[in-house]
Amino acid sequence: MDPSIVQSVYHRIVSNVSKIIVGKEDVIGKVTCAFLCSGHVLLEDVPGTGKTMLLRAFAKSIGSDFKRIQFTPDLLPSDLTGINFYNQKEGEFVFRPGPLFANIVLADEINRATPRTQSSLLEAMGESQISVDGRTMALPEPFMVMASQNPLESYGTFPLPEAQIDRFFMCLTVGYMTRDQEMSVMVQPDREKMLEDVRPQVTLDDIKRAKEETAKVTMSSEVQNYLMDIIEKTRTSSLIANGVSTRGTLALYKAAQASAAVKGRDFAVPEDVRDNAVAVLAHRLVLTSSGSYAEKQRTMTQLLEEVTVPMEEGVKDSDSMTGQDR
Repeated sequence: MDPSIVQSVYHRIVSNVSKIIVGKEDVIGKVTCAFLCSGHVLLEDVPGTGKTMLLRAFAKSIGSDFKRIQFTPDLLPSDLTGINFYNQKEGEFVFRPGPLFANIVLADEINRATPRTQSSLLEAMGESQISVDGRTMALPEPFMVMASQNPLESYGTFPLPEAQIDRFFMCLTVGYMTRDQEMSVMVQPDREKMLEDVRPQVTLDDIKRAKEETAKVTMSSEVQNYLMDIIEKTRTSSLIANGVSTRGTLALYKAAQASAAVKGRDFAVPEDVRDNAVAVLAHRLVLTSSGSYAEKQRTMTQLLEEVTVPMEEGVKDSDSMTGQDR
C-alpha cells in the first residue's frame, strides 16, 4: 500500500478546516478518519463550541454534494427520504428525492426530532440505502451523516435510541478553546464570510483512492488480541450493563487502520487502537447507573487503564498480519 496517498488527503482536509475551527486539529482529524472509514460522526457538546461550523467546513473541504437538515419536532421521515408525488402532466407517480440523497448530510440538533423521524436514518446509516413505498434506492457514494446534539437541554428533545447511537462510528466533543486561541478568534473576520471562502481540497477520486489504501492497513494478531481485550472488558465490567457490539469492534479496527495510515504506516500498533477507543466505543456503552456521555468517556478511559498493552516486539510480525497484501 501507499500511506502517502492517505496522508495527503488527510492533511489537506485537516489544514483547511483548521482555518475556521482553531485549535481543534485532533477532533477534525478524527472526523476525517471516520470519513475515510465510511463511518458517521456524532458531535455532542455544549452550545457555541463550533460543532455545526466544524461540520460545515469539513463538508466544503471535501467538495462533495452537501445537505443540511435542521431537526425539529415537526420533521417527518418523508422530509428526509423523499416522497412519491403524482405528476398530472405525465400521468404517473414520480419520486422526489429528499436531502438524504447527498454525499455529506448534516443532521443539526438530531435529538430534537421525534423517534419516528430519527428511525428513518437507521437504514441510511447502516446500509447506505433508503426504502420508500416498497422501493429500495441506493444513496450516493461516499455517504456520511454528521450529526450534532446539545447534551444540556432536555425540554423538547428525544434521546437517541441505542440502536441508532451504535450506528455512529464515532462520538466526539469539541470542547472550549484555550484563552489564547479564543482571543485570536475574537479578532478574526466574520466566520460566516470565512466559511463562504472555503474551497474543496480533494476530489472524489482522491477520496476513493485514500479509502482503498486505508483498508489495506494490516494488524498483527498481538494487536488484534489487544483490541479484543478492550472489547471484552466492556462486556464483563460491573460498571456496564451492555458492552460494545460487534459493530463497535469492527469500527475500532477500521479506526486503527485509518490512524496508522495517516501516520504513514501500513500496519497498526496498540497506540492506534488505544487512541481511538474512547471516541469509537464510549457512546456505545450502557452504564449500570444512567450516565451522560461524559460519564461514559470516563468509564471507557478507566477500562483502558485496566487492559495490558502488548509489547512492541511482534506487533509487526509478517506471519500474523491480517488484511490485504501490501
